[in-house]
Amino acid sequence: MTSTRSTCRAWLALLAAALTGVAATGCQTTIGGQTLPSAYYLDDDVQYFPAGPEFLLPNLEQALEEYRLEQEAIAEGLDVNALP
Repeated sequence: MTSTRSTCRAWLALLAAALTGVAATGCQTTIGGQTLPSAYYLDDDVQYFPAGPEFLLPNLEQALEEYRLEQEAIAEGLDVNALP
């Protein structure tokens, strides 16, 4: 009788430890097709990436145009620093 009680208590302790471990773990779950966040998503670091041009070709075109204007001004003998 004593061994049955101790075995039952051991199983209950193991079950309680397993349930505590599952409840304390924060991970994403999928329920009914929804991906739900972990329980700790409010404590996560916020990663902010400022908006910027995804395609840098316009910057390259602008730099090349400024270079062409400077070269034309130098060829004409104008003051390069006076250009807009």
